[in-house]
Amino acid sequence: MNPILTKAFTAGAAINPYRIVQFGGADATVIQATSSTDAILGIANSLGAQSGDRVDVCLVGIAGCEFGCAITRGALVTADANGKAVAAAPGASVNARIVGVAMVSGVSGDIGTVLINPTQIQG
Repeated sequence: MNPILTKAFTAGAAINPYRIVQFGGADATVIQATSSTDAILGIANSLGAQSGDRVDVCLVGIAGCEFGCAITRGALVTADANGKAVAAAPGASVNARIVGVAMVSGVSGDIGTVLINPTQIQG
């Protein structure tokens, strides 16, 4: 892993390690992402956090992320309902958010590396 920019936030709810996060309900808070259309921001570190605790989030660089399904290196990845990385479906819905690009192939439960590059599919 090669995090270039990591920032500490307050966890607005419990966040599991290596999960994709989105903005929370207040400034400087994050929560675990639950959908490809969430305001995805980055990936939580290896410790995760309980609600109200500080959590480090990789915003730029290469971070470890738990895969929620089989992913092939080079695939664009987004969040599933549990904040795990899944391949963005071809023809994904407008306003779908991408957290980055898978650097390795893996299966559900693997901690793979993702090059963080948050983007949004525009329609």
